[in-house]
Amino acid sequence: MKLTKAFALAVSIVIAPAVSAAPASDVSNESALKQKLTDTLGVNVSLIQSSPVDGLYQVLTDRGVLYVTKDGTKLFHGNLYDMEQGMKNLTEAALAGPRLEMLKPFEKDMLVYKAKDEKHVITVFTDVDCGYCRKLHNQMQGYNDLGITVRYLAYPRAGVPSANADEMQAVWCAKDPLKAMTEAKNGGIVKAASCDVDITKQYQLGQSFGINGTPALVLENGTMVPGYQSPADLLRTIESNL
Repeated sequence: MKLTKAFALAVSIVIAPAVSAAPASDVSNESALKQKLTDTLGVNVSLIQSSPVDGLYQVLTDRGVLYVTKDGTKLFHGNLYDMEQGMKNLTEAALAGPRLEMLKPFEKDMLVYKAKDEKHVITVFTDVDCGYCRKLHNQMQGYNDLGITVRYLAYPRAGVPSANADEMQAVWCAKDPLKAMTEAKNGGIVKAASCDVDITKQYQLGQSFGINGTPALVLENGTMVPGYQSPADLLRTIESNL
């Protein structure tokens, strides 16, 4: 039995290969559990370790975090919260590190609007046609003035292939991509161009993060924040996650 579409969406973040380099777990039936999860759900397991809940293992897979009973007979997915720590999302905390590792190979292709006095760096999955993406972009100077560097990755909401994706490919391949991004977000037409930047892979990365709308922001600690935030609100969000 493969994952249902709903299940896949609920846990659709890919865990970075670097997770497999984590210290070996002390799970006695690790191999059997990995095989059962792979055979039953079609997932690849990177790591099985103790979870914050007695009797449950926390399993990192290429579809996200799962929680499995130690005998391997029961499983659930979803967010685990700590009520003693202000409802801290423990599942999100488990994903933050791998999310940052997954971004690293894409850094060379990011369009970066660097703050002169850089204090924070965020990565934004953006679309040139999205209204709130345009609003964010039009306030770029406000983010930069607060010391927030903004790095863009492409997430064409129409999918790939599409005219939307082609437009974003043209932006990334333009002679001056930063200028082309501003032009596109102001409704201008960017001349079609080709280069070795792979918009499809950027889009797929966003899908693996569970993104289904833009803008989607990844903070410097790996926390993902959906939707637009004004410069002042974003600074407060960043500082609250430090």
